[in-house]
Order: sequence, then C-alpha cells, then structure tokens
Amino acid sequence: MTIYFYTKKDTYGEFSNFSPHGVELDGLWWPTVEHYFQAQKFAEADYRERIRNAHNAKQAANLGRSRKIPLRTDWEEVKDEIMYQGVLRKFQTHAELKILLLSTGEEQIVENAPGDYYWGCGKDGTGLNRLGEILVRVRGELREAE
Repeated sequence: MTIYFYTKKDTYGEFSNFSPHGVELDGLWWPTVEHYFQAQKFAEADYRERIRNAHNAKQAANLGRSRKIPLRTDWEEVKDEIMYQGVLRKFQTHAELKILLLSTGEEQIVENAPGDYYWGCGKDGTGLNRLGEILVRVRGELREAE
C-alpha cells in the first residue's frame, strides 16, 4: 500500500511541510518546515527573517515564491539538501511524528500534490516525488538510530 498525503488535514497530513510542527535550525526557531525551506531560497537576511515571521505556512510559501527578491545563486544545487535537513529535524524534534513515520513500515510515501511535479507526484502521477523520497530516507535513518 502506498501512503499518500497532501494537506495538513489529510490522514498523514503531519508529513506536510505546512503541518504546525516547528523546528530549530541555524540557531533560529521556524514555525514550520515550509517557513524554513522558503526562507533558505534567499541570500538577503531581512527577507529570510520576513519569511520566518510569516503568519502561517501559506504566507511563507507565497513569500518564497516571489521573484521580487533574487534567489540565491546555488539554489538548484542545494534545495534538496535543505529540504532534507528541515524534514529530518522535524521528525527528530517531535516524538509523536517520529512514531507516526516509523509506523509506515516499508510503504512508499507520496506527496499527492497535483501542481507539483518536483516535490510531489503531480496531477498525473509522473512527478519526481522528491518530498516523499526524503521522508522515506528520514524514516530509514530514524529506524537505524534506534
């Protein structure tokens, strides 16, 4: 059985980067992984801080999708590692999420995001599902660490 998730209200919605589970990274508290990830797109410290202080994950995502501020030049090279670090810290920080992730056994995990063909599976299932792959990687590392 494949585990699908998308919105934070879905079953396994805790796997969404919009879930209200904060993380401490780079010496700062981030309200969600989405806040952290979106802020890392930018070299400008003031704009990163604006994203960190966004009212909710949706607002953080919208700020992160703006191109009024230039993206950091190495973004395409580092984005997967940044996502991995955020997701790993989330499941290390919140014991109940770690238990939930480990409870998925060996199942494939898919972000069922119809508009996202990179992090999700896309509308037709042909997306790369990089977020799902990262969750599976984190699950394996958490299991090994026990």
